[in-house]
Amino acid sequence: MPAAPSFAHPLLRVPTPAAWVDTACASPDVLLIDHANCEKKAASTALALMFAYAEDLELTDKMSRLAREELRHYEQVAKLIRKLGVAPLRLAPGRYAERMRRLVAKAEPLREVDLMICGAFIEARSCERFAVLADAIGAPLKDLFEGLHNAESRHYRVYLDLARRAARRAGVSVEARVEAFAALEADLITQPDAVFRFHSGPLQVS
Repeated sequence: MPAAPSFAHPLLRVPTPAAWVDTACASPDVLLIDHANCEKKAASTALALMFAYAEDLELTDKMSRLAREELRHYEQVAKLIRKLGVAPLRLAPGRYAERMRRLVAKAEPLREVDLMICGAFIEARSCERFAVLADAIGAPLKDLFEGLHNAESRHYRVYLDLARRAARRAGVSVEARVEAFAALEADLITQPDAVFRFHSGPLQVS
């Protein structure tokens, strides 16, 4: 039997499990609704960082641009939801983002480093999943995800650059913090999850 292809990524340690992809392809309505929520959360996170670090004009400029782009992505997803006649549904958030943010330091200057690293991982996983889904799911979702892939790839690099910049100013190792987040992220992505969400692990089988 041939060996499974290796997975190499600057941040992510594991690929999206095939079981998650199968669930996503079988649950396009939930996938779209939760993805719309993710785009809104991404925009609100960028805005929150603009207020938290208002004196940092380089950071606020990058977050302003990112927030606008995330809102445009939300509009694209919402337009497709309406076009497909998907019934609006209020979804409880999954565990992924909340668990990732538990690892963020409470005090500065490490808190800024961690917030940027956390954002980088969330965007990087979105990017990876867009690529996987574009190969596995049919139109019109395929077209949407192909269009969003490049933007998310750019977003995670923005966050990672800001993390490195904050780490240099704080005199701390960004590599050590990246490794801590990478280990947690890999666990969340591979371990069974109680609910299916855009950033969930494979659905738990009862």
